[in-house]
Amino acid sequence: DVPEFLSYPKNDFIRYLEKFTTLYTSLFCFPKPVVAALNGHTIAGGCMLATACDFRLMVTGKARIALNEITFGAPVPVGALEMLKYCAGSRNAQAIVYSGAMYSAEKAFQLGLVDQVSSEDALAEDARKIAQELAQKDSSAFRSIKHLLRQPVAEQMIQREKDAILEFVDIWYSEQ
Repeated sequence: DVPEFLSYPKNDFIRYLEKFTTLYTSLFCFPKPVVAALNGHTIAGGCMLATACDFRLMVTGKARIALNEITFGAPVPVGALEMLKYCAGSRNAQAIVYSGAMYSAEKAFQLGLVDQVSSEDALAEDARKIAQELAQKDSSAFRSIKHLLRQPVAEQMIQREKDAILEFVDIWYSEQ
C-alpha cells in the first residue's frame, strides 16, 4: 500500500524490499507448479507475485493488472522486470512498464501477461484444472525443466537485485 510505505524509515523500507524480492524470487524458482487465479485487481506487488507463477488466469470484468510504478514516480525492481520479460517478452514488458497502464484480462492475455481469461464463475475451477494438469506431470522432470528455464533468469535477478533496491530507495525517497 503506497501511502503506508511513504511513512517507512529508509532502513525499514530497504529491509521490506529485500524480503519481498526474496519472496518473489523463491516463488519464481519454486520446484512445484504454481498457478495464480487473479480474481480482482493485481497491481504493482500483486502483479510481481503473479508473474512469478507458472500460469496465470484472470477473471474478466472490472479486474485490472498492472506494473504501474511509473505513474507515481517509482521504478520497478529488477527482478520484477526480469519476470515480466520472461512472461511477456522484452517488447511487451517495455510497453507495460513504460505506460503504467492497467490492463483488462483480455488485453493482458494479448500481451502475454496472463495465460488464460476466465469468467468469474469458472475461475476457481479453471485454475484447479490447470493446477491438476501440471501436478500430474512427473515431479522430477517438471522440477528439472523449470530449473533449466528459470534459473538463468533468477541468477540475473539475484545478482542485480541488491544494487537495484538501493537505486529504488534513492528514487523513492527523492524530493520528486
